[in-house]
Amino acid sequence: MEGLTQTERKNGGVTFTPEALADFLSEKLLHYYDLKGESPIIMDPACGDGALLDSIAKQVSQSAGAKFVGYDTNNDFISYCASTLSALPYLSHSEFICSDFLETANPSPDLFSEVHEVPQVDMIIANPPYVRTQVLGATRSQQLAQMYNLNGKVDLYFAFLIAMTNCLKKGGIIGVITSNRYLTTKSGAQVRKFLLEQYDILEVIDLGDTHLFDAAVLPAIFIGRKKLSKSHLSEPCPYTKIYECLSQTDAPIAGTCDNVVDVLRQPASGLYRVQDKVYELGKGLLKHEQPTDEIWQMTTGEENEWIEQIDNNTYHRVGELFKVRVGIKSCADNVFLNSDWSKEQNIPEPALLRNLISQENIQAWHIDHNTCMQVLYPYYVVNGRKAVYDIDQYPQGKAYLEKHKEQLQARQYLIEAGRKWYEMWVPQNPVYFDMPKLVFPDISLNPRFTFDASKSIVNGNCYWIAATNAEEEYLLLLIEGISNSAMMTKYHDLKFNNKLYSGRRRYLAQYIEKYPIPHPHTDASDKIVQLVKQLNSSNGDESQLVQELESMVHQAFNLP
Repeated sequence: MEGLTQTERKNGGVTFTPEALADFLSEKLLHYYDLKGESPIIMDPACGDGALLDSIAKQVSQSAGAKFVGYDTNNDFISYCASTLSALPYLSHSEFICSDFLETANPSPDLFSEVHEVPQVDMIIANPPYVRTQVLGATRSQQLAQMYNLNGKVDLYFAFLIAMTNCLKKGGIIGVITSNRYLTTKSGAQVRKFLLEQYDILEVIDLGDTHLFDAAVLPAIFIGRKKLSKSHLSEPCPYTKIYECLSQTDAPIAGTCDNVVDVLRQPASGLYRVQDKVYELGKGLLKHEQPTDEIWQMTTGEENEWIEQIDNNTYHRVGELFKVRVGIKSCADNVFLNSDWSKEQNIPEPALLRNLISQENIQAWHIDHNTCMQVLYPYYVVNGRKAVYDIDQYPQGKAYLEKHKEQLQARQYLIEAGRKWYEMWVPQNPVYFDMPKLVFPDISLNPRFTFDASKSIVNGNCYWIAATNAEEEYLLLLIEGISNSAMMTKYHDLKFNNKLYSGRRRYLAQYIEKYPIPHPHTDASDKIVQLVKQLNSSNGDESQLVQELESMVHQAFNLP
């Protein structure tokens, strides 16, 4: 459909469902739910151009007497759906409503009580808009949070999940396309907990970086049957995941398909070629462990055995020994960060300027300090605690900051928190920056963990772990060696399953805290630390050292 600009589509979270994917989702729903003879009601609460309703209408038996209901806030979409779908000879029972479904389907206090604002339906097929808090705006976010009892950042699709659940009959089925973030992130814990409480999960399909939608988010399909009773526990269910294979591999190609959706229909895991690209298809059982908000693990039986072998030889987790911190966040980087302060009319005093390690300065084993920026860091240490410099004592720094005072004071959240106008939003405690630390980027194609003893500040696009004594410094070197290994990369992918486009991985604190550490004082662990020290100081070919390290990591976890 035409009529919306790119900006309007983005701000409204509008992503029309491709026909092939709509047909795939319809097939899945009808596989799990037999509609014959029931005169069922099938609903799409954000129908857009009607692709999903059109697809399932064409596959439902004409004798089923199904009624199709579509909601959307855009009257042009509603008119289009009404004229297009009503033209189908067996789709006379249809209703298209120009209304905000979230306003119409007011949630009840008990999600298992009857809801009367919208019809109780037998099936929901949906691709609700994906809009983050920043785009929704504070007023709308607060309204939705209050209406749907949401905490933290409000993603529109979570409100839709609750509203759709309210009007789905017990035993009814839902097939919904959302962002895949809730599967693997700490912020998705509310969503995972809600879905496990409300649904017998039938299947989860992570569509990964397949670019099936013209949107920045990576999508996933959730298929579930609304529970007859909350006390019924969900069983492990089939999962499918598909990502583009970007690295060289000797594994054979399992088959050639016309498109990505045809790959999803393949019965077995493997590599599949689609034109000039190769996709890795994984199939297995989705495990959701207690507590119910834990990350869902999507692995095969063979992969589970491999993970268990590592877990059985794990002595500690990183999070049991260390706090994984994010770098500083100024919320005004154009003011605080500078690659060449000498060009400024007012150059802040040396006491205010600190070297800054950012993601672009980091490689595995090494930091290029020559390319590091300097940050105006208005903090110092008093008796082991963070203190803020009095800028009246630093006239050059004060003059520089005064030029940007209007921008800095506009950070209202900082002022409301009782902070000085020239402070940072997340400054961290400078006492830990002065300690030896392990630093790594948040987003990276490959692991880039490196040791730093330069007392530099760490930027907010990285995470870091500080060592307070010699034993902890030894452990950081051990963690560095394990984290940079191919074994750990495989473990990361299987346990956390959180990739972005182009194969980039997220190295969030919530993942690194769960990294396994073998017994720290064995011959294998001691050898890992020795090799890491050599790698950290190496200026030449490191391939032989890396090969030895991989062998020692496997030995430390008793892997073949």
